[in-house]
Amino acid sequence: MAPFPYLIILLFFYTTTLPLSTSTPQKQTFIIQVQHNSKPSIFPTHKNWYESSLSSITKTTSNNIIHTYDTVFHGFSTKLTQLEAQNLQKLSHVITIIPEQIRTLHTTRSPEFLGLKTAAKTGLLHETDFGSDLVIGVIDTGIWPERQSFNDRELGPVPAKWKGSCVAGKDFPATACNRKIIGAKYFSGGYEATSGKMNETTEFRSARDSDGHGTHTASIAAGRYVSPASTLGYAKGVAAGMAPKARLAVYKVCWTGGCFDSDILAAFDAAVADGVDVVSLSVGGVVVPYHLDVIAIGAFGASDAGVFVSASAGNGGPGELTVTNVAPWVATVGAGTIDRDFPADVKLGNGKIISGVSIYGGPSLTPGRMYPVVYAGSGEHGGGEGGDGYSSSLCLAGSLDPKFVKGKIVVCDRGINSRGDKGEVVKKAGGIGMILANGVFDGEGLVADSHVLPATAVGAIGGDVIRSYIADGAKSRSLPTATIVFKGTRLGVRPAPVVASFSARGPNPESPEILKPDVIAPGLNILAAWPDRVGPSGSASDHRRTEFNILSGTSMACPHVSGLAALLKAAHPDWSPAAIKSALMTTAYTVDNKGDRMLDESNGNVSSVFDYGAGHVHPEKALDPGLVYDISVYDYVDFLCNSNYTTTNIKVITRKIADCSNAKKAGHSGNLNYPTLSAVFQQYGKHKMSTHFIRTVTNVGDPKSVYKVTINPPEGMVVTVKPDMLPFRRVGQKLNFLVRVQTREVKLSPGSSLVKSGSIVWSDGKHIVTSPLVVTMQQPLD
Repeated sequence: MAPFPYLIILLFFYTTTLPLSTSTPQKQTFIIQVQHNSKPSIFPTHKNWYESSLSSITKTTSNNIIHTYDTVFHGFSTKLTQLEAQNLQKLSHVITIIPEQIRTLHTTRSPEFLGLKTAAKTGLLHETDFGSDLVIGVIDTGIWPERQSFNDRELGPVPAKWKGSCVAGKDFPATACNRKIIGAKYFSGGYEATSGKMNETTEFRSARDSDGHGTHTASIAAGRYVSPASTLGYAKGVAAGMAPKARLAVYKVCWTGGCFDSDILAAFDAAVADGVDVVSLSVGGVVVPYHLDVIAIGAFGASDAGVFVSASAGNGGPGELTVTNVAPWVATVGAGTIDRDFPADVKLGNGKIISGVSIYGGPSLTPGRMYPVVYAGSGEHGGGEGGDGYSSSLCLAGSLDPKFVKGKIVVCDRGINSRGDKGEVVKKAGGIGMILANGVFDGEGLVADSHVLPATAVGAIGGDVIRSYIADGAKSRSLPTATIVFKGTRLGVRPAPVVASFSARGPNPESPEILKPDVIAPGLNILAAWPDRVGPSGSASDHRRTEFNILSGTSMACPHVSGLAALLKAAHPDWSPAAIKSALMTTAYTVDNKGDRMLDESNGNVSSVFDYGAGHVHPEKALDPGLVYDISVYDYVDFLCNSNYTTTNIKVITRKIADCSNAKKAGHSGNLNYPTLSAVFQQYGKHKMSTHFIRTVTNVGDPKSVYKVTINPPEGMVVTVKPDMLPFRRVGQKLNFLVRVQTREVKLSPGSSLVKSGSIVWSDGKHIVTSPLVVTMQQPLD
């Protein structure tokens, strides 16, 4: 389904006009930004002032403040009716009122795959002491502190700069923290304001993780070395995060009901005040303008304080315009594969073999034996409640007839309920195994899971082959049979990396001049720490326990970059967040381990810049990138001016007063000093079209060096760079260059577009600094 209607509906909801409701006034959570220095001296604290402001616009006494913010944002959150929100907006010290969004949650091999050499006496890990004394703040579902990935053996004292604390709560005493986990806090006010009091029989009112997502992401970023490590015998080896000696600060914001904006903003506020160096956020939602996007606002405040923010791109791929967390001051991370998989092939009774993957073979399938195989959506036999072929094909709870599936391998379609829950449904109905088949939208992307019964996942084409085989058997009245052949762990897979099918894609829905995602990192079938009390499948009936689990998603890719950013910050303490991101982007690569251009897992075709951004991260090269594209806070202000944000909206995001008249004289939004270049041409009968980009690079390589440019123009376009040589005399020196892109109108149907990409490459013979150049030509409907 095209994403445009969905985005339009959500953007309409987040307009600044708050219409009056004709029914009983309902309260919702709003985040209120105030003019911080306008507090009258009569009020001892800002909170007293906020409470007075609330009492002035309502006759009730139920307007409790959920959170106050005073670091990355100035203001508070509370529940209001729309009328109360309108009245509060009229107060002179109130800058804006933002409706709350509810967000969702989007390794034994990946360090080796990324080229991080543990034993080497040179390289990124060695030069940074494995990230020691850098602090990564993980905003997620909490942590299971007892896991060996979080032990503090041989770590020095807590860094003196640290101002955070370990907040005690249910099953999480203050002693749960150590020299590895140096901070832990939880934020549930926004969640409980909307969902009511939490169920403490299923959730911990503390930083303890009852989901697993936060424990997994934290150990990817900064897990210690643990051996032996595996999940149910798969992926055996030494587990390690990207920055094994980095310290962790945990900020729990995600609960059963989701991750609420007011809590996320409170976590950003606390993390920056506590003194983190990096924020890792594997959470996302819909794309809205930046002044209505609390993650963008919190991330800007963090970046302004020198904190690098890494966020997941989302799992909406392979469709276009699905990327989230797209603000240019955020490192937006997509997902790629590594050179390891877990083959579990389907063998059909007619001899055909269908490739699949799985992390659980179970004891129930006898090797060499064939079993009856049925499709859960095959007509009247599939539905346990009315024979609904659609719901049964998805293997929803109660949809399978035990008489139909008992003792058989059941084919289920992807969709709606989780992959782990589908296996639980099949097992409960008496099925002996499961084949999970992708639909057309999922393509050929394969995600391995720790199922509760012997099961495997196959692609859309393989699923069609299996369903056809079953249907043909029904027509000929022969018994279709199959088995699943589990092959364990396979290393050295080629090609790799491949862009994961689920990884969200560009173009950027909010700022098409900024290429997103920025980079990709390992995100498919990643092994990392896992909590007790949560089975590896995630299903409620799964009582297995394991120290590690294997998960997939851009949620897993994001903390790889968070950990790498901590290592780069340790190596280069004076680098800004933008400089660190530039180093990761300009040294990224776009070829696989066969030497070919990276492929797209969803269809097997060559991938594009909208799939991977600048490319796949290369940590060792990022340590010494030669040149970086740095960006100041005021550069971002100019970018927002040129993106037609109002001065009020810019103040909401940046807390800065903008003079957009000067900014607009400087050019257009594409002139933000970003490591990538993206141009969008609207064809209104113009035969010739051109644009330009102004960029500034800072020398962080050798003192005396001369960089020469190589231009790889998009097909059919003329690209010039002036000057074509940059002579540097010292480290830290900045030099400018101008890129001009010229093209002619191409024949396009109304409403369609054409995308071409190339690159600008600077090199001094030692360093290679690559900037993707993407040009989109659009034919308007009119």
